[in-house]
Amino acid sequence: MANLKEVRNRITSVSSTQQITNAMKMVSAAKLKRATNAIVDLRPYANKLKDILSNLSASMEENASPYLDDRSPEKVLLVVITSNRGLAGAFNANVIKAANLLISQKYGTQHSKGNVSILAIGKRGHDYFFRQNYNLIGNHTELFSHLNFENTSVITDLIMKGFVNGDYDRVEIVYNQFKNAAVQILATEQLLPIEPTEKADSQSSVTEIDYILEPSKEKITEELIPKSIKIQLYKAVLDSHASEHGARMTAMDKATENAGDLLKALKLSYNQARQAAITTELTEIVSGAAALSNG
Repeated sequence: MANLKEVRNRITSVSSTQQITNAMKMVSAAKLKRATNAIVDLRPYANKLKDILSNLSASMEENASPYLDDRSPEKVLLVVITSNRGLAGAFNANVIKAANLLISQKYGTQHSKGNVSILAIGKRGHDYFFRQNYNLIGNHTELFSHLNFENTSVITDLIMKGFVNGDYDRVEIVYNQFKNAAVQILATEQLLPIEPTEKADSQSSVTEIDYILEPSKEKITEELIPKSIKIQLYKAVLDSHASEHGARMTAMDKATENAGDLLKALKLSYNQARQAAITTELTEIVSGAAALSNG
């Protein structure tokens, strides 16, 4: 049985850890509220914009926009959205695993030729793919420090420019979609080229609407398509941001609970060791007194 000093040191250490994990849980809970409000406010606008664009692009020719150009995916860009920090359970590991699975299943040949590039948003993903010797497009680990639409649009402009110039034939996003604090859904979406309406899910609830357009369908679509692409990436980043805080809050809550269970076991062990020490001392005293009386 461990001596009393060792047990006391472990109790102190676990208590300090419990205070840290509890504080991290409270911080993530506060940040989660703001992040959840941001994604909940954006989703209706993003979905409606996508519906309008789907209706407009249904009657457009394929060459009406360079972002509709469906080429053979010889050169692929994956936008992998992780977090800058850990201690969020399997949040980052799941995204990286999904990205690797996507590469191996859909782009195995291009990967072997070195034609798969990674644009990592978040330090965890960036560090992983750097160690794996992937072709990384820039360093975007600071986005979460100043997360807003303008900063995200800078990244989207870089992606759209590369697609138009032929640097990438296809762009896909891998991220965690926020459902609630305890549940994050891994999602993979094609950002570019924009999939034609006829390739969309047949169960889609998009209703054909005959819009009255001013000045023209082409002009409005020319403005809407880049904006829709920017909104789609911004929504994915906000989803991942909210999912990160939800995952960290859940992980830290479980860690705090486990620390409490460990403290109970340590205190029980401490009490047993103390009682054993007291019993030993009493036995020695009684034995000594008996020896003196017999002498």
